[in-house]
Amino acid sequence: MSMLTPPGMGGEYRITGGRYPRMRPPRRHGRRVAAVAASVTVLGLIGWGTVQLIDVFSGGDNTTVAGRPAVCRAKADAAPAARVPDLPAPGRITVNVYNATKRTGLAKQTADELKKRGFRIGAVGNATKEYDRKVRGPGLLLGPPAAQDTSLRVLGTQLVGAQTRADGRKDTAVDLVIGDGFKGLARQADAARSMTALAAPKPAATPRKSC
Repeated sequence: MSMLTPPGMGGEYRITGGRYPRMRPPRRHGRRVAAVAASVTVLGLIGWGTVQLIDVFSGGDNTTVAGRPAVCRAKADAAPAARVPDLPAPGRITVNVYNATKRTGLAKQTADELKKRGFRIGAVGNATKEYDRKVRGPGLLLGPPAAQDTSLRVLGTQLVGAQTRADGRKDTAVDLVIGDGFKGLARQADAARSMTALAAPKPAATPRKSC
């Protein structure tokens, strides 16, 4: 009787041959692995699609997971450079020169110097009672409102520290009223540099970093 014959069977049933039946486990483990892999793939596709949508609606900036920009970009202000008004040449500006101080001869001396620098000279003399001995600074520049950004600015390059004021006059001439602080006109070279800077266009807005 073979050793493989179960006891009590008297050798009636025997297992012959070199192959034996084997029990195969169910294939549940393989199915679980496949399901997990499929889930990971789906989640990855969803995450990638979300990132693309964020990129589209945020303008394409590189962002971190927390939503903060990963790179700071320099953005220039959109405002254009300020336009410089057309400034008249000194030869197109008529200047009245008045002396509001106790010192004599200042009006004529100043008018002669302005004439050498190309300005037209109108009236020359003592200041009216409204301004006589009442101008504390180096001088006061008067003119119509339209001259505030044109003729008076050009004349202002000749006298540093002078105040500018508009009045109700009808003509286009401007006044230079000499005050107690007057020590002379600006040096001609300095006045020329001021004129050049006055006529130069304003620089464009500097770029600013935006994160």
